[in-house]
This record gives sequence, C-alpha cells and structure tokens, in this order.
Amino acid sequence: MTAEALVDLLRLFEREKIEVWLDGGWAVDAVLGYQTRPHKDLDRILRVSDLPKLRKVLEGDGFEVQNGGTESNFVMSDRRGSEVDVHAIAFDQQGNGVYRMENGSDWIFPAAGFGGSGIVNGISVRCLSPETQVLCHAHGYTPTEKDFRDMELLEARFGVELPQHLRRKPV
Repeated sequence: MTAEALVDLLRLFEREKIEVWLDGGWAVDAVLGYQTRPHKDLDRILRVSDLPKLRKVLEGDGFEVQNGGTESNFVMSDRRGSEVDVHAIAFDQQGNGVYRMENGSDWIFPAAGFGGSGIVNGISVRCLSPETQVLCHAHGYTPTEKDFRDMELLEARFGVELPQHLRRKPV
C-alpha cells in the first residue's frame, strides 16, 4: 500500500462520508509525519453502521472481501495487491470505541484515543493517538519485529511508556 494509494482511498471515504481512523503501521507513520517503512495494508477503524457503505464503495473500486475474518474484522483486497484491514466499532455513551473481537469479547478503544492526527503524503489524517496505538499492541497478539520498531519510534518521539513485553529482549 503506497502513500498515494492510501490518500486516494481516504479521499474516496471522505467523498462517501465514511469517517475512518488509521491504525497499525500507517497510523504510526502518520503521527510521526513521515513513512518509516513499506506497508502491506491499511489498518483502519470505522463505525459498524458504515460497514455496508464501505463494502459497496470498496467493491466499486475493485476490492473483494477475503476469506476469514468476522463481520466487524475482515480484509478486502484488489488486483493490484492493495489490502484494507477493516476494524469496525460502535461508540458507547462515553465515546469509547467498542470492538467485537473474533472470540466474542469486546475490546474497548478509549475515547481519547480517537483524537490522534497525523500527516500522510502532505494530507492531514485522523488516526489513533500514540498512547492508544501502544495500548492496542500491548494486548491480543505477539509483536513482530516491525511492531517492536513502531513502538520504539512512538516511545522516542512521544514519550509513550511501553509495557515490558513490547521492549526488545537484550541480545
């Protein structure tokens, strides 16, 4: 997923009035203000109520839903190899984002986490805050080398404290 392809998708979502927040590697790069590495996909959060419109818009742009996933977490890709990883939430009365995970339990994105912003290819974008990005990496899966690097960049730039398991083990 190139920066240009990302911006094109974000403009498409904006035209269709689909509000999204970047997550994952592109969100890290957005808050840093520059691209740190190549990205395979675009991780993005949106409202559950926008899922039908999102599917229709992406299908109209040549994307197809890939096997696996759930109703609120799935991947769509196109023939060029671009992938969009969808994470749908419902906001509760406090503004927290409630995400239904594959195991049926709910993950809560704190309301303050949706106030993040950044820059991709000179365009201002909404994304999860650095603190919330670290929180998301702290639970639910084993970090990879790119995750360790992303978290170290957020710690160095924003002073976000990393849990011990998000720190590389000394060699």
